[in-house]
Amino acid sequence: MAIIIKTAEEISAMRQAGQIVATILGILSRQVKPGMKTNELDKIAARELEKRGAKPSFKGYHGFPANLCVSVNNEIVHGIPGERELQEGDIVSLDFGAIYMGFQGDAAVTVTVGEVTPAAKQLIEATKGSLQAGINAARAGARLGDISAAVEQYAESRGYSVVREYTGHGIGRDMHEEPQIPNYGKPGSGPMLKKGMTLAIEPMVNAGDWRTRVGNDHWTVYTADESLSAHFEHTIAITDGQPEVLTKEVYA
Repeated sequence: MAIIIKTAEEISAMRQAGQIVATILGILSRQVKPGMKTNELDKIAARELEKRGAKPSFKGYHGFPANLCVSVNNEIVHGIPGERELQEGDIVSLDFGAIYMGFQGDAAVTVTVGEVTPAAKQLIEATKGSLQAGINAARAGARLGDISAAVEQYAESRGYSVVREYTGHGIGRDMHEEPQIPNYGKPGSGPMLKKGMTLAIEPMVNAGDWRTRVGNDHWTVYTADESLSAHFEHTIAITDGQPEVLTKEVYA
């Protein structure tokens, strides 16, 4: 399928969806604390969506049972909120999407639970930096592989590995549109980036090896070697100049 070019009006709707995602992720990030059950975060997400007249992107998607993905420590993505209590020293990836005016927003952030180790902080900072490197490469006239290569180079130059089985993606009316955006690749390869493309760039970076396994719930993805993993994501729009981050309030 072709990559869908969005109109200015469609990007405006996506901007509103993205701001809802960003605002709610900010609320969730500030609520994270030791002793909190992960399903409490999901309840907050549901309540905040309802307040804003938005719908969850994830709940019911291929049968996923929650509004929010909560992935802890060696869980990479797709963690299902439940009775697990967060502990001091954990790192928690919150991945969240919303539908508003028929368009999707999608973003993720990794946060700390109380005090964490210097190694955990460094992993989080490297993952955040790899996302920014990917965004910086997302210019009209560049190639999709330039994004992938920028993410890979940033993470691997700091001693980490990027997950290969799961990728970023195009986004718009559907949560997953063309193209897939791997977090590794060759500069100058792949489709040319054009104004009006909307992309979800999402590095998943492991402290150890890049290999993964899926848990018994058939959703939660773990590092195969049990090492820590972090995940950051933004929805962006390709413009004539700097890419526009449509979920820009996530880290405010």
